[in-house]
Amino acid sequence: MRLAVFADIHANRQAFSACLDFARAHGAERMIYLGDYVGYGADPEWTVETLMGLVEKGALAVRGNHDSAVGTPAETMNAEAQAAIEWTRGRLSATQRRFLAELPLTLQEDDRLYVHSEASSPAKWRYVRSAADAGRSLLATAANVTFCGHIHQPALYSISEAGKMTSFVPTSGVTVQLLRGRRWLTVLGSVGQPRDGDPAASFAMFDTTSQEITYCRVPYDVDTAAKRIRDNGLPPWLADRLLVGR
Repeated sequence: MRLAVFADIHANRQAFSACLDFARAHGAERMIYLGDYVGYGADPEWTVETLMGLVEKGALAVRGNHDSAVGTPAETMNAEAQAAIEWTRGRLSATQRRFLAELPLTLQEDDRLYVHSEASSPAKWRYVRSAADAGRSLLATAANVTFCGHIHQPALYSISEAGKMTSFVPTSGVTVQLLRGRRWLTVLGSVGQPRDGDPAASFAMFDTTSQEITYCRVPYDVDTAAKRIRDNGLPPWLADRLLVGR
């Protein structure tokens, strides 16, 4: 089965729409969503409503820290992120807020684990920024492949049976086979707010039969997404960073 795996959509309608179109055109048979559907961007209602429809049709979705923050005022973030979350609370319906609150922190499917941050303590929202971080996550699960997001930058880590770690940044459009002799942590880039210097939306396609993953970049209408942020009175920096992928 060909999976399309998305993380960190962040209420960016233009980016999410472009990625959905790309995934469907390239044979995606199932959609997986790794959290942070809201925050930063200007279209939370449309994003959550779209996600709800996709889940009803069989997509899988887990909860991210921004999704949790919508219903948990005690969860604080930096000033810009906090302003966006407070604005988002007023835009979502009670049904949409409940949908986000009830999403699980992790989901297991066959030999795959889906989580927003990492597997050792999903509710603490730790970042995977190094081999040590990845190792902690990998040792916390027996899954052959763990998929996560949260850092907005693509990366691939693996661990051998002897405990040897490897890591690298995948090249967009280049297929990588996740060899069975190792266990893997695949860190997704961000659909709605990339932070690796490339403003194009990022997600991945994974073939469960061949165990091959391809990280994809999808250009989208960044100017419109940025304008939507400014027009809704959100912090201008949230719009500016979209233009440079930072």
